Amino acid sequence: MKNKVLKTLGAVWAAGSAFLALGLPFFEMMVRCKERKKTVKKKWYGLSHTKVNHPRYKFEQEYEEGKEWCRQQKMQDCYMRSEDGLLLHAYYLPARNARRFVLLSHGYKGSGFGDFACMARFLHENECNLLFIDQRCCGASQGEFITFGAREQYDVQGWAYYIARRNKNHLPIYLYGESMGAAAVLMASGHDLPGMVRGLIADCGFCSMKRQLQDIAANWFHIHWVELLLFRVDLFCRLLAGFSMKEADTTNAMKTNKRPILFFHGMKDTYVEPKNTQYNYALCHAPKELILEPEARHLCCAYENPQLYREKLLEFFEKYD
Repeated sequence: MKNKVLKTLGAVWAAGSAFLALGLPFFEMMVRCKERKKTVKKKWYGLSHTKVNHPRYKFEQEYEEGKEWCRQQKMQDCYMRSEDGLLLHAYYLPARNARRFVLLSHGYKGSGFGDFACMARFLHENECNLLFIDQRCCGASQGEFITFGAREQYDVQGWAYYIARRNKNHLPIYLYGESMGAAAVLMASGHDLPGMVRGLIADCGFCSMKRQLQDIAANWFHIHWVELLLFRVDLFCRLLAGFSMKEADTTNAMKTNKRPILFFHGMKDTYVEPKNTQYNYALCHAPKELILEPEARHLCCAYENPQLYREKLLEFFEKYD
């Protein structure tokens, strides 16, 4: 009898381990970011969907020139502690005769200099103090897990207050995010923010971690039983990374946010599908505007139609400053 019980328990343990193990590689690839070697980044960039959606694919010269301009600027290192104790880093670039602060929230496994390569110089030359934040476990910020906005939203909130405490002239503050950084900005709008935050800019943001991983699993890797896979990934998020996938969702924030939002998305984006921004826009009850660029892929609206993109930004600033 005892042997039968042990065998049954062993079989249950083995089945449970196998069930969970099927979700571990996807969790490790998408959520954990402990390794920062260049070879890992090249492998990730090598995925076809990621490659064709990167600005380098069509606008390499503009992209590299923008990054180089950022590198040449004399920026100040800034640090703060996250709610869960991580030391987070940002670069601060003040403007002469500044009229506003703009917090720049980069995307998944990205960098401020890269994701905002096309716009940083334009913003700075148009009297914007810039704060390039390094998302957790990116750049010089600490962290082991990317949480798709579940924790990053509170990091954005913390950086907004960081700016407000140092904003002696009470200049308007704008939160500008791209891709996952846009999702984090939108999620942060559901929390208390400094009164000086006048508006948000969200370029190609997704609406939830679940929906984004669902699209990646189904469309990139052609994985069947996606819901079962995501259930496993969520278990690892809870057990290993200390958050649940449902925390990374813009829905509640979009229903409660009162600050104006300027949305951008490229209609040929296959990294974060345009339906994400359309969903966020539909839920938003605050003053809002949506610009859909027909030929743009992921984070390429500013490259495909720079004149329109820049005009919309300046209009937004002038309206809400």
